Amino acid sequence: MVSNYNIAIVLFSAVLVLQFLATPTVTELVKEQPLVLKYHNGQLLKGRITVNLIWYGSFSPIQRSIIVDFINSLSSTSSLLPSASSWWKTTEKYKGGSSALVLGKQFLHPTYTLGKNLKGKDLLALASKFNELLSITIVLTAKDVAVEGFCMNRCGTHGSTRPVSGKPKSAYIWVGNSETQCPGQCAWPFHQPLYGPQTPPLVAPNGDVGVDGIIINLATLLAGTVTNPFNNGYFQGPATAPLEAVTACTGSFGSGSYPGYPGRVIVDKVTGASFNAHGVNGRRFLLPAMWDPQTQACRTLV
Repeated sequence: MVSNYNIAIVLFSAVLVLQFLATPTVTELVKEQPLVLKYHNGQLLKGRITVNLIWYGSFSPIQRSIIVDFINSLSSTSSLLPSASSWWKTTEKYKGGSSALVLGKQFLHPTYTLGKNLKGKDLLALASKFNELLSITIVLTAKDVAVEGFCMNRCGTHGSTRPVSGKPKSAYIWVGNSETQCPGQCAWPFHQPLYGPQTPPLVAPNGDVGVDGIIINLATLLAGTVTNPFNNGYFQGPATAPLEAVTACTGSFGSGSYPGYPGRVIVDKVTGASFNAHGVNGRRFLLPAMWDPQTQACRTLV
C-alpha cells in the first residue's frame, strides 16, 4: 500500500485574480502579518541526495539535457554569478545544513504504457520505481499527457511513499509540461497569463516555453521537498495546503516584483532571453524567489 500527500503549486493566474481584484485598506496593510515559515520538528532531506528521473512520454534529447543541466547546476561551483547553486544555497539556512543533489538513474518511458490520461495513483506507481533512502524521484510528463488536476489547480506536486516490501519511505515530485495545455498558468512569465494584468511575456532562456516552465515548477518543488519532505518540516498555514520555501514567494523572480510583474531580471542583449541564474554548460535559468529563514523574507538573486 502506498499513500502520499500532494502539495499543489499555487497557479499564479489565480493569485493574480485574487490580488488584482482586492483593494486593501490602510487598516489591512497595517495588520498584515509577517511571512514566517514555522518549523514543525520533522525530518528534512539533508546531505547527499540522489535524484532519479522518470521521463513519461516524448521528450527530445535537448529537452532532457536542459533539465539534467539544471539539476546538476544546483550543486555545482560556478564562477558566474548569480548562479543556480547560489540560489540553492538558501536551503542550507533551514535547520540541518546543506543538501547536495546528485543525479542518479534515468528511466525513459516513451510508449505511454499507462496511457495519456494519468491519475494520482499512476504517478505514485511511476514514482515508486525508485524507493531509496535519501533520494528524490522526479516524474516528468510530456506535453501531450493529461494528469488529474493538471492546469486546474496544480502545475506539479511533491509527496512521499510509505515503505513497501522493505523499501524505505522516499520523496517524489511530479511536474507536467504545460506548453500546449496551460502555458498561461504553469509557464508564466514565459507566456501571457490566463487572468490578471496582461504584461508582455519574457523570452524563455533556453528557447522552450514548456521546459523553461518545468524548470520554474521543478525548482519550486525541489526546495519544498528538502525543507518539508514529509509534511512536518517548514511551512506556514494548514498542512493540507501549506506555503513552503518557494510557494510562499509566488510570482517573484527579481527585485521590485508585484502581481503580474516578475521583477527586474537579466536580459541577454542578443537573444532577448530573460534569466537570473547561470548554470553548467552555459545554461541560464529563471528561478523563483525563496524564503530566507535568516532574514524572514523572500530572497531573489537579482
